[in-house]
Amino acid sequence: MHSTVQNLLDIENNIKTYLNKSNIDKNPKIVAVSKTFKIDKILPLIEYGHIDFGENKVQELELKHSSLPKDIKWHMIGHLQTNKVKKVVPLVSLIHSVDSLKLLKSINKESNKLNKITDCLIQINISNEESKYGFSEDQLDFLNKNSLNEYQNIRIRGLMGMASFSSDKNIVEKEFHFLKGIFNELKKEFTDFDILSMGMSNDYEIALEAGINMIRIGSKIFGSRNYH
Repeated sequence: MHSTVQNLLDIENNIKTYLNKSNIDKNPKIVAVSKTFKIDKILPLIEYGHIDFGENKVQELELKHSSLPKDIKWHMIGHLQTNKVKKVVPLVSLIHSVDSLKLLKSINKESNKLNKITDCLIQINISNEESKYGFSEDQLDFLNKNSLNEYQNIRIRGLMGMASFSSDKNIVEKEFHFLKGIFNELKKEFTDFDILSMGMSNDYEIALEAGINMIRIGSKIFGSRNYH
């Protein structure tokens, strides 16, 4: 068995053990973050039956999309510039990183041209770090049915957040619960709200405690990245 498949199985078993202990019956969806990894590392996972993969660079997404089976669900998880939206919209199943109204409008415009409804998540800056993208809590006034009526080619499915890169579990826990609270409030108004994407290789177990249903795992599946 390929190491990536074994790693994924280990994570799935770890999640199952935690959920059984907590009496939770819904498994979170795992997005395998394949950014920077070559196709030969991704193929064993596809052969195993995994179909959800995350990318953060448009050029790399285009290459992998053209080279791999068409039933793969590609997730755009990185900061997306408006001038790249035209290339991304036809390729992806879900855009996790909507971090401005300008981007939302651009996705809607390009989706309209393709006669496509694009599923999106609103990115919230839960750590309040200036280096991280996303809306702050007080910038979410646009998330009401009247305001969103103009975005006929977008379906907002939920929220995405990235916690502080901190060894203090309490800080990370607080941020995840903060995002879950916003999600629960918005869910009262939006029936399509069904995705809460948070938790990565180093903190997904804390995210499980907060009640997420989608996690983005890279290095725990593929190993360390070489960015050079």
